[in-house]
Amino acid sequence: MIRVSSGKLATINIGYRANFQAGQEAALADNHYERLVTPVPSTTRENEYGWLKDIPQIREWVGDRVVNALAEDGYRIKNKPFELTISVKADDINDDQHGIYAPRFRMMGDEVARFPNVLVFSLLKAGFATDCFDGQFYFDTDHPYTKADGTLGTQSNYQEGSATPWYLLCTKRPLRPLIWQEREKFDFVALDRPTDPNVFMKKELLYGVDGRANVGFGFWQMAVGSKATFDAANFKAARLLMENLLGEHGKPLNLTPDLFVGPKSLRDTADELFNTATLSGGGGNPLYKAVDTLYTNYLL
Repeated sequence: MIRVSSGKLATINIGYRANFQAGQEAALADNHYERLVTPVPSTTRENEYGWLKDIPQIREWVGDRVVNALAEDGYRIKNKPFELTISVKADDINDDQHGIYAPRFRMMGDEVARFPNVLVFSLLKAGFATDCFDGQFYFDTDHPYTKADGTLGTQSNYQEGSATPWYLLCTKRPLRPLIWQEREKFDFVALDRPTDPNVFMKKELLYGVDGRANVGFGFWQMAVGSKATFDAANFKAARLLMENLLGEHGKPLNLTPDLFVGPKSLRDTADELFNTATLSGGGGNPLYKAVDTLYTNYLL
C-alpha cells in the first residue's frame, strides 16, 4: 500500500517529470539527425508519399501544361509505437526515498531526446539493402530514369567496395535525404495512484513515456553511399556521382553534397581531408571545407 497523501504523490510525479524534462533538454545539443531529415507531421496510421516519384523541374511551356501528378501507389511510411517504462517501489515512496530515482528519470529524458538518432542513422546504414520509392535499394547502381530521348536509363548513387561505409548528403534543399515522420510526440504518463492495480497488487508505481513515429527514405538523388576506401580520390568520385545526376528527361539536377557522414573511426581521415587548411607535405588543401563533417557512433 501507499501510505503517503495524494498531494505528496502529485508532488513526486511533478518532480519525476521535471527530472525527465531536464534530461531531455540536456541531450538536445547532441542531436544530429535533424540535419539529415525532412520533418513531416502525421495525422493517421501511415503516410503515403506519392510526390516521391521524381524531383519536379521547370520546363518550357509548349502546348498544354505537363502535370507532375502524384504516384497512384506511393511510398508509404507506417508509424510505429515506442515506449519506455520505469518502476518505483512503493516502499521507497513510503520511506521517503523517492529521490534515488531522479537519475533514472533524467536518463529517460536523455534516451527520448536521442532516440530519433537511433532510427535515422539505422535507416541510413540500412540503405544498402533496403528499398526506397523506386523499388531499388536506396543506395544502388541502377536507379531508373527517363533520358532526354524518352528511353529508360539508370543512374548510380553507390560506390561499391568492402571498406567501412560512409555517406555524402545534400542537405541544403527544401527536401532532405531522409524523412522523420512523427505521429505522437513522446508523452510522460504514470500509474501512481493507490487504486491502480500495479500499486495495489505489486506495490510498485509505474512511470513511462510513449510515442509514435517512424523514418523513411526521401529522394535517393540527395545521398551517395560508399563502401569504397575513404580517401581523397574516392571522395571526389562520390561527389561527382551526385553532381552528374540527371532528372527526368535528362535535365541536370544540379545537386552538390554538403555533408560527410561517417562513424568516428573515419574522423581522423575526414578531418585531414576537409578540416585541415594545409596539406601535411605543405601547400594548400583543395578539399578544405569542401563539405561539413558529422561523425557518429550510431553508424556502428
